[in-house]
Amino acid sequence: MGGKRDAYIEEVKSKLDKWNKEINQFQAKAKKAKTTAQVQLHKEIDEIKGKRKLLEEKISDMQRSSETAWEDIKGGVDTAWKSLGDSIQTAKSRFN
Repeated sequence: MGGKRDAYIEEVKSKLDKWNKEINQFQAKAKKAKTTAQVQLHKEIDEIKGKRKLLEEKISDMQRSSETAWEDIKGGVDTAWKSLGDSIQTAKSRFN
């Protein structure tokens, strides 16, 4: 693997690890919420998990790509990363 690609993948994975901890915190808070709020919170968590899965798939694609092709995949990773990050920020505002 190339140096730039490795560094980029590690950066994304590091942020993903942080977000995974936050998702776990959201789930714990959702369990304590009132029934009506719980449904909405679980729906939001499921949406976040879907975005997380998409990002993980794109990271995997990038890891399997050639040194020259990873730059083409990077745009999709960036988009998935931003989408997940935005969803995490929205959830934080709701859970706090």
